[in-house]
Amino acid sequence: MKILIIEDEPSLREIMQRALKEEGYVVETAATYFEADTKIAGYDYDCILLDIMLPDGNGLHLLEHIKKMHKRENVIIVSAKDSIDDKVVGLDLGADDYLPKPFHTAELKARIKSVLRRSKNQGEFSLVLGNVVLHPESNRFLVQGQEVPLLKKEFDVLFYFMQRPNHLIDKSVLAEAVWGDHADQADNFHFVYAQIKNLRRKLVDAGATIEVKAVYGFGYKLVLTEAE
Repeated sequence: MKILIIEDEPSLREIMQRALKEEGYVVETAATYFEADTKIAGYDYDCILLDIMLPDGNGLHLLEHIKKMHKRENVIIVSAKDSIDDKVVGLDLGADDYLPKPFHTAELKARIKSVLRRSKNQGEFSLVLGNVVLHPESNRFLVQGQEVPLLKKEFDVLFYFMQRPNHLIDKSVLAEAVWGDHADQADNFHFVYAQIKNLRRKLVDAGATIEVKAVYGFGYKLVLTEAE
């Protein structure tokens, strides 16, 4: 899962980034309105942590812009400006939660998990396709009810695909989503090919009814094998 932290205070930004990376999230950061707007326009995130007071703009205006772009990101406002008016406006604009500063990182992690859980499958935080079930919070992967071990990046790749079944996924987009900033600028994508190869083998060995298909010249697509 991929998170964008929009926070102009360097030390807090670093603390948040370190804490969330420890949870296994892919974490990117932005220190200004302009930098955040550029990243949101170009990439998709599972959750955005949004400060209201930015040096070059208002976070609430950015939130409004995100919603007008019809982005799917969950947004948690994280701000020291803890007035009722700002909270109400933020929630009315489509924010999923509001966390006032100062806060403990344990609460931040819990809020993120809660928001992600609510946004998936009517509160049951799991993804189901064919005979495969993925539980992102516990990093469990089951085929026909039997747990199958996956390495961390294999799990992250499968999670990304299962959120987008039957969608063509460019290999550079997949690399950036799973490996983070600037992965799409790599000279080659051997690290992506290796993970896909191992994941395909494990899906076949486990008898999964899903398959990661290569689409020549573009990337990959997750499909149901039983539908072919």
